[in-house]
Amino acid sequence: MNFVPVHYPNVDVLFLCGGHDAARKFLTENILPKQLVVIDLSQDFRHADKNRFAGRSFIYGLPELNRESIKNAKSVANPGCFATCIELALLPLAAAKKLDGEIHVNAVTGSTGAGQAPSDTTHFSWRNNNVSIYKAFEHQHLKEISESLKSLQNNFSSEILFIPQRGNFTRGILASVYLKTTIELEEVTNLYTRYYQTHPFVQISNAEVDIKQVVNTNRCFLHLTKHDGRLLVTSVIDNLLKGAAGQAVQNMNLIFGLDEKTGLQLKPSAF
Repeated sequence: MNFVPVHYPNVDVLFLCGGHDAARKFLTENILPKQLVVIDLSQDFRHADKNRFAGRSFIYGLPELNRESIKNAKSVANPGCFATCIELALLPLAAAKKLDGEIHVNAVTGSTGAGQAPSDTTHFSWRNNNVSIYKAFEHQHLKEISESLKSLQNNFSSEILFIPQRGNFTRGILASVYLKTTIELEEVTNLYTRYYQTHPFVQISNAEVDIKQVVNTNRCFLHLTKHDGRLLVTSVIDNLLKGAAGQAVQNMNLIFGLDEKTGLQLKPSAF
């Protein structure tokens, strides 16, 4: 990758969209004005032990978790796509201190969620009419998910058992998140509704959800059901928008005092 130094005094915000480790290299090789807002879409600064670099302190950029901190930030680490989808399924429970056992996650993503570098498993001829598991129980987004939940429930120490899958489609993530709980469905639904009532891009759906309802939007739809003492939360997002570029724009809007929805009133592919 060729890096171009930033010398333009009229630049207000810089989005770093390189692969992982590219942002650290860029900030090492370029001196940026302190007032310049940097929003990085890689995993370079997402974790608490890596969020300080080159004189900058990066805020984890999930607005539904850190909205007020983001408003005052000069540096934002955009969350991962799987992390966003799964965290949005669990944040209300963590905020209510209701996570007290293993969390199971089965999630499938489109081929555009595989990063920048092409590989055999991102090629259309391999993905078409095909589904496969990868990085079972050890996906790189698990650390940021755990850190986000602990920021709301500091005694959270349970395992998150995550099975990611490659889907035979291009865009979108569907995550099935389930855990044991004694809370009745009505109480859970009220808890989720209250938590997200001021967050415009997350909606609790009474009906089953699917990825076409959110692809091409910055939205997340959640569906809640109870089954013999287990809560199932189905979460769907577009990995390229709410899971990446759309969320980066949402963070920019918050930082510059714009309406959070500016530029993000998008029509889903289902309609």
